[in-house]
Amino acid sequence: MSDLKVLHRTGACALAVVILSWAQFPLWMVGNAPSSWYDGAAWGHYLFTIHNVALTRILMDLGIYVAIMVFAAGFSQLIRQARAECEWAGTLVFGSAAVWLGVTLVADGLEGGAVLDTLSGHADPSVVRGLTDGTLLIYNGSICFAITGLFLWAAGYSTLATSVLPHWTGWLAYIGAALCAVCVPAMYGGPANFSGFYNPAGWGPIVIANFPPLIWFLVVGVWMIRRREATAPGR
Repeated sequence: MSDLKVLHRTGACALAVVILSWAQFPLWMVGNAPSSWYDGAAWGHYLFTIHNVALTRILMDLGIYVAIMVFAAGFSQLIRQARAECEWAGTLVFGSAAVWLGVTLVADGLEGGAVLDTLSGHADPSVVRGLTDGTLLIYNGSICFAITGLFLWAAGYSTLATSVLPHWTGWLAYIGAALCAVCVPAMYGGPANFSGFYNPAGWGPIVIANFPPLIWFLVVGVWMIRRREATAPGR
């Protein structure tokens, strides 16, 4: 496959990540989530009422993860071909993407298990709470933020070192990595609370650490799709 085809297909996967992520957003607005994260009975009832929606979100996550893996493989190949001595950085891009997806797959598995436990109509509140609590630091949490930040840092470094993408996209990746790092200590913010700004389930880290990667995927995907040459300008 030519470098230009790799570039275009890598860009298409980046856009797929953005499209699927935004398509998920309305699904998170369905139903009324319990006010307390730690009420297993309330969470069991909530998950039962939205079980098809929750499983659809997980299915869409799988599409996002596949797209990210293909993107990471293509991007790391472009980095290696642009500058052989930066192969380690391309490997770090791919490796951090794989770990990022690995930990979030665990969170999806825990959430899916909680949903399936409710389908019998006799969900065990302690099981639902345990599975749900297990997602706190992974899905939109400190663990995921740390690995996402590493991915963005590696992407930014690779961009500036090889000019495989315009340099301004590298700085955009650095900004995203810094914002992810700022959100990692949210695990010290006290009990999980959706209405709070900075805590393990607060809306602040969810917004701050999720939008920068999506913006980066969007601009990089559009640039790659529109590119008519395999090499990027160094500016």
